[in-house]
Amino acid sequence: MPADRSAQLSAELEPPLALLEQAEAEAQAVRERAARRAAQLRTEAARQAEEIIEQAHARAHDVRVEAADRARRAAETEAAELLTAAERETAVVCHRAETRMPALVDRVAALVTEELGTWHAGTAPAPGPRGEPRGRGPG
Repeated sequence: MPADRSAQLSAELEPPLALLEQAEAEAQAVRERAARRAAQLRTEAARQAEEIIEQAHARAHDVRVEAADRARRAAETEAAELLTAAERETAVVCHRAETRMPALVDRVAALVTEELGTWHAGTAPAPGPRGEPRGRGPG
């Protein structure tokens, strides 16, 4: 190949090669910017993930506290209902005792009067419901 031809080819290839070098430099710059941006995005994503995790932990604590409060309130309500029912039952039992008490007092008084009358008369007391003597008699 003659020297002139070689120089002519070099001259023809110089502009496209310069454009190619420029394109390679631009591509490298784009890759570097993309790598920096990707690193920034990863850092930001990691920070956001940490925030989300912290919020989730805080929310989980709040949810546990709310659940415990609901359970406590339910237990308090149940205890109050049980106490109210027990108070009603107590009132019913007290009322029954009050209504039965006069008859029981009369019966006991009659039995005591009978026993005392038997002792004063000098006779042995009549046996009780189980066959035991009702009293010891005069001493």
